Amino acid sequence: MLSIKSIPAFNDNYIWLIHNNDNHCVVVDPGDATPVLECIKANNFILDAILITHHHHDHIGGVPELVRQFPGINVVGPESEPIPTLTHPVSDGDFVELFNEQFMILGVEGHTKGHIAYVGDEKLFCGDALFSAGCGRLFEGTAEQMFHSLQKLTALPDETEVYCAHEYTASNLAFALAVEPDNDYLQQYREKVLHLRANGKSTIPSTIQREKLINPFLRTNENSVKKAVVNKVSESTELETFTALRRWKDEF
Repeated sequence: MLSIKSIPAFNDNYIWLIHNNDNHCVVVDPGDATPVLECIKANNFILDAILITHHHHDHIGGVPELVRQFPGINVVGPESEPIPTLTHPVSDGDFVELFNEQFMILGVEGHTKGHIAYVGDEKLFCGDALFSAGCGRLFEGTAEQMFHSLQKLTALPDETEVYCAHEYTASNLAFALAVEPDNDYLQQYREKVLHLRANGKSTIPSTIQREKLINPFLRTNENSVKKAVVNKVSESTELETFTALRRWKDEF
């Protein structure tokens, strides 16, 4: 099993550092080079590669400086997005090898047109596609694209650890409870999250199993979620339910 370190950046971003036992590492979505370089220096790491999920600046802003500091480094990312520093463009169904572990590329369009996620070693690095108790805004893609992307993630094994790129859990839970106020697991988890955040601790990683219990965007087949948007949809399909939830969350 690979080890993961979180590198906080900006107000609420997480840059993920994946490392093995001989101090080689890979970073995911380095929006800022400074904390990455500090972490590498403090731990005597050797940076082997950079993985990118999508082109937004808070995910790629630190890449040019890291490339300058580590000439020739591999930069892996979505082939269909405008990321000039890429050396290894990838798309849905491709694989990359990290420290003898195979990571599959999943196309998870919706937040952006070419957003990808990396899954392997029972870990999911999903950028801004899936958050704990939430999902990304539809900046470039459609609700249908995002719905199908999240269905892919829901199908992953329950034990898969979810490493998203932002600490949005507490605010997402407020919305989730507006959708499902009688969800006991959701109520209990909110108390745990509030305690963690009050003590300056992260709520990430989550798991696919947990998200299927708390995340309304993964629960569009549940009657309790459908009922919450019954007045906002013309038909009660899962896609219509998801679309109504996403609009509601945008205004929440």
